[in-house]
Amino acid sequence: MILFVASTLDKAGVTIADKVISLYDFKPSGSLFHGNPIYTKEVNSKEVKLIWIKDEPVNAQYIDGLFKPELVVFLSRHSSRSGIPTLSVHTPGNFRDASLGGLPGKLSISPANAMRNALLEMARGREEYSLEYEVSYECTHHGPSLDVPTMFVELGSTKKQWLDKRAATVVAMAAVSAVKGERKVEAVLGIGGPHYNMKFTNLALKGKYAFGHIIPNYMIPQVDLNMIRCCISRTLEKVEKAVLDWKGIKGSFKSDVLSYLSELDLKVVKV
Repeated sequence: MILFVASTLDKAGVTIADKVISLYDFKPSGSLFHGNPIYTKEVNSKEVKLIWIKDEPVNAQYIDGLFKPELVVFLSRHSSRSGIPTLSVHTPGNFRDASLGGLPGKLSISPANAMRNALLEMARGREEYSLEYEVSYECTHHGPSLDVPTMFVELGSTKKQWLDKRAATVVAMAAVSAVKGERKVEAVLGIGGPHYNMKFTNLALKGKYAFGHIIPNYMIPQVDLNMIRCCISRTLEKVEKAVLDWKGIKGSFKSDVLSYLSELDLKVVKV
């Protein structure tokens, strides 16, 4: 079973979930969760449930224990100070502290190809609907820290975008594309660069790689050998390669990163 999760506190999540239900003809199952109907639909012979929660998505640490899903897709808002209209995808988890939900030092399992399929659909939908939005991977960040493959598809970055039904349609299509799992390429670990890494995004869109966990430059000082090992083990697919945003890694940390990757016998690609 695959689980879509939207929060009643999240305007974008509500908008996206409404589009999932209407576009794909999800039906009430007759059961409730957090006082709201559970919707269901079969997608590519897979049961998909859509639930509403009363908490912020980052605090839904209980979800995998209650539903035992094979994949969790959070339908969520994206917020940023820049206010740039953005469609994004990422895995949740914390490299160190848990200041925004989840558990300290624990990553969710990253479904690299499911995220890439969502990203591809976001890029395709942006053109179809003539949206002036960025499409991007985000690095691994915030909660929850779940023991099942987990991803966020997000619509942002301000209230104007959260209520944009055309953009929400594209995010809804991206969520369903993640479920279908029709396109698969090599899964890799991404290291370096900014929070929104367009180099990694473009590589994925061109069909080169599917990125699982992404460690941005600002988190590298807090990441050690064990955490990089965790990034590999907490990816759904087998990871044998790390792609480095080489100019996006501070010089003083480059040798440490290369040492860790050598210790783990990972192939290195610099971009």
